[in-house]
Amino acid sequence: MKTFLHFRTYGAGPRTVLAFHGYGQSEGHWRGMAAILGPDVTLYAFDLFYHGSSKLAKADSPLRKKRLGELLGQFLAEHHIDTFGLLAFSMGAKFALTAVEQFPERVEKLWLIAPDGIKTQFWYALATYPPWMRGVLGRAVLRPQRLLRFIDTLAQRRLVDSGLVRFAQWQLDSREKRLRVYRSWVGFRHLVFDTKRLAFLLNQRPTPVTFFLGKYDRVIPHAGLQEFITALKNAHTVLLEAGHAGLIYDVGAYLRRHPEEVKW
Repeated sequence: MKTFLHFRTYGAGPRTVLAFHGYGQSEGHWRGMAAILGPDVTLYAFDLFYHGSSKLAKADSPLRKKRLGELLGQFLAEHHIDTFGLLAFSMGAKFALTAVEQFPERVEKLWLIAPDGIKTQFWYALATYPPWMRGVLGRAVLRPQRLLRFIDTLAQRRLVDSGLVRFAQWQLDSREKRLRVYRSWVGFRHLVFDTKRLAFLLNQRPTPVTFFLGKYDRVIPHAGLQEFITALKNAHTVLLEAGHAGLIYDVGAYLRRHPEEVKW
């Protein structure tokens, strides 16, 4: 099997935007956003690996930024795309930020919705970096009871926010979901970024960056992103009365109320 980065095209405008969805989603989650962006935009919505129709030749081998950069570069060449904007939600930001590193002079604009990859979350680091914890997570795919009891204990002792616990329980309630959690967390563990270098690359032009964040988001807390945001010369933040899971739709509702901000 060959590596295949699946995408769907929405619109046919002169401005190009590459979009990357969040964990547990697919390219179809951008359909409504494509309509909001209007006729001036061609939106290429990608499936992340382990989601939708995208496939890695070696499903259990971690994806590295160099390889992802090669795949994106091949896509840009095949579609004769010179410059482009980036739109990403949650885990999809790891793909968008890789594009920033690989093609900084070609990125026109960046919209980040509750972006993962800027600040490493404690539980993600614990689950992926120590090899023995990756083994625990792998065994939990087939036998989740111990992991679920552990999460319940954290909730009872109030060591983790209850909203985050409910989110974790929902993501682990079927074997299919648990396998996707394991493959995504382990498979994307090398997509990490030096935020000082990212800020340097984005500040060279400077590239406009808009952050859409949820006030009640416990998965990607907005407070943890402030240091990076303040390091950018051309950043704008929209803080919504929202949590994490449905933030794409909250952003869509916001943009419908504020069409003046839909500019690519």
